[in-house]
Amino acid sequence: MTQVDFYILPDTTFEARLDFACRLAETIAGKGFRLHLHAEDEAMARDLDDRLWTFRPDAYLPHALLGSDMADSVAVTIGWEHPPEPVPDTSMAMLNLDPGIPEWFSRFERVAEIINQHQQVLTAKRECWQTYKQRGYPVKAHQLRG
Repeated sequence: MTQVDFYILPDTTFEARLDFACRLAETIAGKGFRLHLHAEDEAMARDLDDRLWTFRPDAYLPHALLGSDMADSVAVTIGWEHPPEPVPDTSMAMLNLDPGIPEWFSRFERVAEIINQHQQVLTAKRECWQTYKQRGYPVKAHQLRG
């Protein structure tokens, strides 16, 4: 069954949420997962693509937009509409930055959700929390400090 982790940030900005997503993506990929970052829309996906190039000057996280020529050859994909194709014998995780829950989330071993203190994000992610819990998925909160 899919394990769901909510990371709760003290920040209120969109930028802080995406910056943390980059750091979390590096951590998840570093643990050997094939990771999919699910963005709200194409603009967010392209913003994440740019941020993953620059979030740390001393590191690079190989990644590609889903559907690009590179998507099959990297461990981190970014998309906004469809899930990546399953990879046999590979642990897969999703970092969900969409306000809702994609209907295909359960194909992943782990799902990470990022909450910050912006009212729209709080409202949307509270609903996600309740939906996961009602469906019986194990959910864990990680309260982060500023």
